[in-house]
Amino acid sequence: MTTTTTTPASAPVRSFQVDQLPVQVYAGRADLSAAVARMTQTHLAGVLAAQGSAAVILATGNSQIQFLEELHRLGGVDWSRVTLFHMDEYLGIPGDHPACFRRYMRERVAAKFQPKAFHYLEGDALLPMDECDRYSALLHAQPIDLCCLGVGENGHLAFNDPPVANFQDRHSVTIAKLDDACRLQQVNEGHFPNLAAVPQYALTLTIPMLCSARKLICLAPEKRKAEAIRRALREPVSHACPASVLRTQPHATLLLDTDSAALL
Repeated sequence: MTTTTTTPASAPVRSFQVDQLPVQVYAGRADLSAAVARMTQTHLAGVLAAQGSAAVILATGNSQIQFLEELHRLGGVDWSRVTLFHMDEYLGIPGDHPACFRRYMRERVAAKFQPKAFHYLEGDALLPMDECDRYSALLHAQPIDLCCLGVGENGHLAFNDPPVANFQDRHSVTIAKLDDACRLQQVNEGHFPNLAAVPQYALTLTIPMLCSARKLICLAPEKRKAEAIRRALREPVSHACPASVLRTQPHATLLLDTDSAALL
């Protein structure tokens, strides 16, 4: 483990590695978001220079908002050559619902970045299993150059909650039942008025699909994520904390702030 104490505000205050996973800790959320934006920009610019196009999977959630704003402000990426995907969507939710992830991505990403294409998971598709197959085919039409993830309060990646997470899932996109901790997080973040209003099922990219990206950048700020981060980094790699799988991915980087790293 290495620690840095005399670095610029935008540099990590602490860096270390757990198994195969490099971890960087930043002083605050603003520095963290700026660092993730720079890392994303640098990687995508390199991919575009090397191969002319790129494909990226993005996460939704409150923890991603400042990063996405900083990435847009930073510039330096020709988004007209980038195809975008998102990683999950509530089952049965209409596209104009305030908590709909398609709406989140349309307003926060597609409208601002204007990518070559943004493929959306249709949570209200009449045949959800066919929708999983359709989206899987789109994902496999090209390599995924980057996946930007978050970590849920229960340690989930996308909607792979502890009861259903499968590190060897044979599917790329599946329908998963959400556990109550995950659903309660959506209420506490203000997306739904109460637990009963939160859908019980969602479409989600599986953990093997997420990890198949050539590079993984995981952004996890805030004190409410501290226990999940402690479990992911200090307890055994297991489905009990799906984010722990990142320790087995040498192409991943986990970036925290001092609040989310408080229990390490």
